[in-house]
Amino acid sequence: MFSITVRDHFMIAHSFRGEVFGPAQRLHGATYMVDLELRRPALDPDGIVADIGLATQVLREELARLNFRNLDELPEFAGRNTTTEFLAHALFQRLAARIAAGELGPHAVPGSASGGLAAMRVSLQESHVAWAAYEAALVAG
Repeated sequence: MFSITVRDHFMIAHSFRGEVFGPAQRLHGATYMVDLELRRPALDPDGIVADIGLATQVLREELARLNFRNLDELPEFAGRNTTTEFLAHALFQRLAARIAAGELGPHAVPGSASGGLAAMRVSLQESHVAWAAYEAALVAG
């Protein structure tokens, strides 16, 4: 399986509900480094997994929607603990929709004539010693 990875970061504020979170129940900030890994079993007709420039741009745009925001105030996250695991999945879903819409180019669309991307992994590092990820196959729309 071939893969590429692009990286960016974003900063948020949020709080958690539940005693398991201890002091993190109070409003606090977090800075995440995000790795987006794209995979496919064979290179596309251009000899690449996906356009790294487009992948970087799409990741940056999705992170910009969250950057410097208090996640507790966003309607799409109402009533949810925006844990690192949760955010990895939320970003995966947003990025998968953009890939399916052709925003990484026609050869990246799952199920395209060239096969398209087969899988994706979104990893969020909240520090140099702790991170979480979500990965899954990408399916044709």
